[in-house]
Amino acid sequence: MMIPYRKSIEPLAPYIPGKPIEDVKREYGLTNVVKLASNENPLGCSPVAKAAVIRAMDEANYYPDGNCVALREKLAGKLGISTDEIIFGCGADEVLAMCGKVFVNEGDEAITARFTFSQYAASVESMGGKMIYAPMKDHGFDLGAIASAVTPRTKVIFVANPNNPTGTIFGKDALYKFLSDIPPRIFVVIDSAYEEYVIDPCYPSYAYVKELMKKFNNIMLIKTFSKIYGLASLRVGYGVANKEIVTLFEKVRPPFNVTIQGQAAALASLDDPGFAEKTARINRESMDYYCGKIGEMGLEYIPSQANFVMTNVGRDSREVFVGLMKRGYIIRPGAPFGMDEWIRVTMGTMEQMEGFIKALGAVLFLRA
Repeated sequence: MMIPYRKSIEPLAPYIPGKPIEDVKREYGLTNVVKLASNENPLGCSPVAKAAVIRAMDEANYYPDGNCVALREKLAGKLGISTDEIIFGCGADEVLAMCGKVFVNEGDEAITARFTFSQYAASVESMGGKMIYAPMKDHGFDLGAIASAVTPRTKVIFVANPNNPTGTIFGKDALYKFLSDIPPRIFVVIDSAYEEYVIDPCYPSYAYVKELMKKFNNIMLIKTFSKIYGLASLRVGYGVANKEIVTLFEKVRPPFNVTIQGQAAALASLDDPGFAEKTARINRESMDYYCGKIGEMGLEYIPSQANFVMTNVGRDSREVFVGLMKRGYIIRPGAPFGMDEWIRVTMGTMEQMEGFIKALGAVLFLRA
């Protein structure tokens, strides 16, 4: 007999991560595999962060500082806010999960876009809430459509800027109008995990959102050390909001949720801005090369402001996924996002992208 469980979790599907490199090597008998599936940093992390992690291993027998005091103080100084306006998570995913725990009761609603990060829905539905999916415009968030979907049951709105998986953004004016139209009782999450890759001057950067928080106190900005800083395996994410909201999140935050090694690496990364700048530059160079080559192939793609590009391959993305793995490249098929003929490709180094273009051409046109 099955042990009784919470029925609200029935619609949830387990998160499907990018396929691990070792699995592909073993499955296809390969020695060299390039992973371009999970929007990771192809340069690794800063050397000073790596050194900090090694030093921190001397403290592996101790519980971490549950309040992340040193990282909190350093980050607050960098962001120009007080230390009680930051909530830390085991990756940004955990901060997103806290959103549901804090604001969603059974029967409540939340709103997001049709094609976006799956963990927004998981945060809501795991608490018995219902996720409402607004239509998108030009592969991006249609903030007007989201505002029109608000009902008395709406408790949370999730927007991603840039959006994952499409890489699209919305601008400053659109965000200001949107926040002005949303009732202040609704909690608005702005997920900006990929902000550091954006080059569009119309983008509402952290500095802009920080000013908006003085007028709109129902906002939380989500950030992460996983992407531009290359600390994905160390799981350090955070949210920025007014201290009243952060206090609510602290009530549901698990104890010791950011490791000693994660805190040390994040601290060190903040002291090496040159690494992030180098990453952003190489990402844009690789993206320009990639988009130029797939344009020559006659493939449609979505112009991206992040570190990945969605490409329409004109056939079942799962078929292309397997074909590329056989040639030593792991990408993300669009089928799990509901974009069956699209693939999401993380930008690697120029050498990796040159090899990938050859593999993609072989899969699409040689079919061998």
